[in-house]
Amino acid sequence: MKSYQKLTAAQPAACRLEEEGAAPVPSGHGKLAPWWVGSGLLVAAVLLSTITVWVLRQVSGGWLGPTAPPKCLAVPESRRFDCYPERRVVVTQELCESRGCCFIQSPPLAEGRQGVPWCFYPPDFPSYTLESLNQTALGVVGLLVRREKAYYPRDIQKLRLDVEFETDTRLHIKITDAANPRYEVPLDVPRVMKRAENPIYSLNFSWDPFGVVLQRKATGTVLLNTTVAPLIFADQFLQISTSLPSRFLYGLGEHRDSLLHSLDWNTLTLWARDVSPTESFNLYGAHPFYLLMEEGGNSHGVFLLNSNAMEVALQPAPGLTWRTIGGVLDFYIFLGPDPSMVIQQYQQVIGFPAMPPMWALGFHLCRWGYGSSNGTWQTVRAMRNYQIPQDGQWNDIDYMDGYRDFTLDSQKFSSLPSLVEDLHKHGQHYVMILDPGISSTSPNGSYWPFDEGLRRGLFLNTTQGQPLIGQVWPGFTAFADFSNPDTHQWWLENLQHFHAHVPFDGLWIDMNEPSNFMDGSEHGCPPGELDNPPYTPAVLGNSLSAKTVCASAKQKVSVHYNLHNLYGLMEAKATASALIQLRGKRPFLISRSTFPSQGRYSGHWLGDNRSQWKDMRYSIPGLLSFSLFGIPLVGADICGFSGSASEELCTRWMQLGAFYPFSRNHNTQNEKAQDPTAFSPAARTAMKDVLLTRYSLLPFLYTLFHRAHLQGDTVARPLFFEFPQVKATWELDRQFLWGQSLLVTPVLEPGVDSVTGYVPQGTWYDFYTGSSVNSSGEMLKMSAPLEHLNLHIREGSILPTQKPGTTTEATRGNPLRLIVALSSHATAWGDLFWDDGESLDTFEKGNYSYVVFNVTQNIFTSTVLHASTEATKVTVGTLSIFGVQKPPSKVLLNGQEKPFSYLDNQVLSVSDLGMSLSQGFSLQWL
Repeated sequence: MKSYQKLTAAQPAACRLEEEGAAPVPSGHGKLAPWWVGSGLLVAAVLLSTITVWVLRQVSGGWLGPTAPPKCLAVPESRRFDCYPERRVVVTQELCESRGCCFIQSPPLAEGRQGVPWCFYPPDFPSYTLESLNQTALGVVGLLVRREKAYYPRDIQKLRLDVEFETDTRLHIKITDAANPRYEVPLDVPRVMKRAENPIYSLNFSWDPFGVVLQRKATGTVLLNTTVAPLIFADQFLQISTSLPSRFLYGLGEHRDSLLHSLDWNTLTLWARDVSPTESFNLYGAHPFYLLMEEGGNSHGVFLLNSNAMEVALQPAPGLTWRTIGGVLDFYIFLGPDPSMVIQQYQQVIGFPAMPPMWALGFHLCRWGYGSSNGTWQTVRAMRNYQIPQDGQWNDIDYMDGYRDFTLDSQKFSSLPSLVEDLHKHGQHYVMILDPGISSTSPNGSYWPFDEGLRRGLFLNTTQGQPLIGQVWPGFTAFADFSNPDTHQWWLENLQHFHAHVPFDGLWIDMNEPSNFMDGSEHGCPPGELDNPPYTPAVLGNSLSAKTVCASAKQKVSVHYNLHNLYGLMEAKATASALIQLRGKRPFLISRSTFPSQGRYSGHWLGDNRSQWKDMRYSIPGLLSFSLFGIPLVGADICGFSGSASEELCTRWMQLGAFYPFSRNHNTQNEKAQDPTAFSPAARTAMKDVLLTRYSLLPFLYTLFHRAHLQGDTVARPLFFEFPQVKATWELDRQFLWGQSLLVTPVLEPGVDSVTGYVPQGTWYDFYTGSSVNSSGEMLKMSAPLEHLNLHIREGSILPTQKPGTTTEATRGNPLRLIVALSSHATAWGDLFWDDGESLDTFEKGNYSYVVFNVTQNIFTSTVLHASTEATKVTVGTLSIFGVQKPPSKVLLNGQEKPFSYLDNQVLSVSDLGMSLSQGFSLQWL
């Protein structure tokens, strides 16, 4: 975050006097001591005169300076776009006016807070002129010309504007150098063949100064107006600003923040960085995409396809400024009109997420510091002993020999192959960590990964053409260049060698920002404008090389300056490909650093959090933001990575974490154990129960992931996605939904036995009992003893559930229980996607079953729309119908009478149905 620490003028005397005058009142009774009254009057007089002087100076144009020109005074504070965004610079009037900008000081803010820019663009600041505009088959092409040079070096005089009306809800605007090619993100994006016929948007241009004005046709709402500030396009400084139609803006990751961003002079930096999640820092991934809710409930999204270091400055106008230091300005705008459609349209450009194997949706357990394979095995056995569900057992870097990739500590982890064999026998899976830093210090010929990588030239190089050497866990390391296709083959060969010994099932790729314990390299970074650009965004550490490699490092595709934010994506792509070749099944992969399109290859965890209540709360906006980014397989380290979790915190966090799409409890070394077996019988039982609840919901969750893979639906989603017309939902980030129909309301505070949550208008049913809650759309207080997580099912939905086992494999064979939540019109709908849970491309190859469930006029029907042999192995055992107003006299299954139960809370249950999932059936109650 940038703070305007400019001209730290002496504090006004009145403030100091006020502080000095805050002495204790003398202990006399009755009248106030005369000295106190006199001092108080003096303080008041000085304070009043200072305020008067300040107001007069503000009106006349400055805190300490001369009167500003009328054109500057005419710009309201909230619409002052920053002309001098450099940090660690005291911006004086002289510096500001040397750029041709307005200078008006504001009172200094508290340390670390950002406020109204003192140096801002006047309305007549020179920008580009639109010289020509011509129709093309897909849109228009234009020429932009700048007559006066901007104040960053090598500004580009002539720009090419390409506008393509790609679909009725998607617009593509690209601005680049008209004469010379520039670096562009090597991301596969769709190419359209014909222009949109009935776009729901209209686009107009300002010619001088150049700007675009985008409106939604249906409402006239202006979504973008880039005439609010000048366009600057220099070689290493590109800036464009726009007004926004509201203050409800989400996305722009990766940051620790509320789901809804503040527009109160808030700068968000995008530059992948290894740092424990902390407010206002640039974190592990870069996602230059935002979603904005418009007044009235429509929404749109904007994606800037650019991988350079970047910052996005938000201001209360409401307005936004994109600043990036390389590449081109390549914008996609998605018109929705509802938020779910915006995210679908975004993923049509970046790619839909991969379908995970079903075991990936089970519960995973990990820690750094098991100490040995036997120590790991002990935890696995304890989990089995208490019959607590678990699908994945993981190891952190302590399984390695000297923290070197593709090695095994032959002393402490000698039994790891046997442990993995045992996991497989029990229907469980093994996942291990890998880092991209390859140890460079082993004797020549003794460590194949480095020797072979060096021989093939697969590492990041310095400007001198030698491998760049940094430092990570094993000591000095070289860094694999995943932009080189040859590196993918070497990576696969390394994994093949290790897999032959330890047949792992999934991979966890960490430290891939890439992280470096040094700044740059063992020799620092060379002088030059890649490592020391004319403008450095507000990155943690104030340098592009802070705790990573030099920006000048050479990679196959380009320099690291351009590719840094893509490092994790490129590694994920190589790793997913290797897993497919190794196992012939769907890959399971979790990555720390991410970039748009990452969901096609991996999931994500939210990094090295802490065992604190605050961290648990922040995990919800974290996972919801990654839902917006097209990475639905996401979760935080349950119970916290660093520090020790109390029993209460860990119990509450296990309840929340059981509803992370990716559910893993992970802990650091030298802290007390926090797996479910480490706690008291009561806590252990509460954790076991909520995991069994998750496992019972696997058919529903798996179907949600199918929809994400097929069309870009979100899995975990904010309430406003389902209720965009209800403004009360727009700021909610302490609850979330699974799909359209399951509301999760976790306890996020210590020492309470109730929780207050928003319940949208309509009827909602308690997941466990089927009792109904009728809401007018309000905050409701719910009972929440330590063993209870509040879950509610939305009226009109049907949830496919299953009798839970202790693994996904065991659960898959159990009978289904279909939960019907009747609407006020006594209707409901649901669906189920089912396949073998692990084969590649089952949907694409037709090897799946798809069943639709429907209720109308007291008749439940199950209709098989597509069948495969997998469905014949599953039976529908029970039907539970919530909200049946009157006790039925009889129930008919395919016309044959069946026994049933009916409870006072209006729940009708029919058991022992014994119907194959592969056959349609109907059930009627009379």
